[in-house]
Amino acid sequence: MKIDRELVLDELRKQGQSDKVQKALDELPAKVDHEQHAALLEKFGIDPGQLAEKAAKKGLASL
Repeated sequence: MKIDRELVLDELRKQGQSDKVQKALDELPAKVDHEQHAALLEKFGIDPGQLAEKAAKKGLASL
């Protein structure tokens, strides 16, 4: 699932990890694949599965 990088950045901010936001901007592509970039997401303390679930719910909510 391709997820907009902004969702990752929002999650970091919600977790109080604003110090990791700039690194995430530098290292993550604009569209993050939760499987392909799982190691990077975990490096930032984000569970790829939970991120995909939140993205799916957010997508469904916007329909």
